[in-house]
Amino acid sequence: MAEDPQGPASENSHGDAGRRRLVEIFVRGAGGYRPLPTQPQALAEAARQVLSEDAWAYLAGGAGGESTMDRNRAAFNEWRIVPKMLAGIRQVDLTTELFGRRLPAPIFLSPIGVLELAHRHADLAVARAAASLGVPMAFSNQASVTMERCADAMGDSPRYFQLYWSTSDELVESFLERAEACGCEALLLTLDTSMLGWRPRDLDLGSLPFLRGMGLAQYTHDPVFRRSLKQPLDGPPAPRPALGPGTPRTLWGQIRRYPGTLGEKLSGLPTAAVRRFLATYSRPSLTWEDLAWLRERTRLPLVLKGILHPDDARRALDHGADAVMVSNHGGRQVDGSLAAIDALPGVIAAVDGQVPVLIDSGFRGGADLFKALALGATAVGVGRPWVYGLAAAGERGVREVLKNLVAELELTMLLSGCRDLDAVGPSTVQRV
Repeated sequence: MAEDPQGPASENSHGDAGRRRLVEIFVRGAGGYRPLPTQPQALAEAARQVLSEDAWAYLAGGAGGESTMDRNRAAFNEWRIVPKMLAGIRQVDLTTELFGRRLPAPIFLSPIGVLELAHRHADLAVARAAASLGVPMAFSNQASVTMERCADAMGDSPRYFQLYWSTSDELVESFLERAEACGCEALLLTLDTSMLGWRPRDLDLGSLPFLRGMGLAQYTHDPVFRRSLKQPLDGPPAPRPALGPGTPRTLWGQIRRYPGTLGEKLSGLPTAAVRRFLATYSRPSLTWEDLAWLRERTRLPLVLKGILHPDDARRALDHGADAVMVSNHGGRQVDGSLAAIDALPGVIAAVDGQVPVLIDSGFRGGADLFKALALGATAVGVGRPWVYGLAAAGERGVREVLKNLVAELELTMLLSGCRDLDAVGPSTVQRV
């Protein structure tokens, strides 16, 4: 995959992006410009300073006592990098291939919903930043900006679509058709969120952004979903919202975010959209056998996201998955769950090289990325760091976070004696 270490870098390689990034930061610093924080905790704090209490709770919180979030981070420290010296490397090649596309680095943006909580330009700012670097972005099912608008902003840059399988097969088919039409190159079916987890930070505020019409853009712009708003809901009626001092804010949020004419906004459709969403959002009754239905209705590579158990990885292969994604949803679903990096070796062994293995949950820096790649991951999804960058500095913040991740990964590889991703293997890490 890589060029000779003494020869020119691959055309698609970052080459010396790490060193160039260092120079860029220091030169700007000499001119009096402070960069976005590069230390993960400082970056999170910069975001917290500008976010509302409920926004911070939703974006930064996890399930239960957040022990899964803690374990995601602690587990990385149990794997140590073992550098090799005098490797004669002048440039590093980070390029890799995924879903038929040559990527500049083994990194993609994991899907995160309700990005309007972080910044007013939300998904659109993220799409522009990702496209400027050629880094794939996974559009969230719970986006604040439609996949079509984001795709338009990305040009021919790679993108994926994350799907929550709702109770409406017709709506699922519509989402699939739209994802294909706007150039998505893979479908990430999220398995670990058949319903919301127990998230105390949100619960203690009584805050669920969807009730204010947030994160519903994929739905409210969908023709199938919009037709359904005038139909009666199946099953028992949804509970009526409690009337109180927050009611005007909730109703105004629903009205303001609903797309349409003033007449449509004042007709009750915004509230109907929220109620319909709550009734169709997820489908806990799904089984492995249901995957055949999905396979028949899309030509996109199917990635099963949320795999932690080796048995599930093997079953994913049996049911035609084109890739598996190790993930515990960033610790947001099951408190006390296995860390993603802890689960990775077992999944890698079960898959045995038959399909790509992706991973997310807990990644904060380039050294974390290196460890996952050394253990066999094909590519790494990053989430909260770029969300914090978005909150702190909008599109520029996302771009800076991604550039820093790529730079740190490249420098870690160079300083560890790895000229390309093929050289990043089990011998470069050790569990302690």
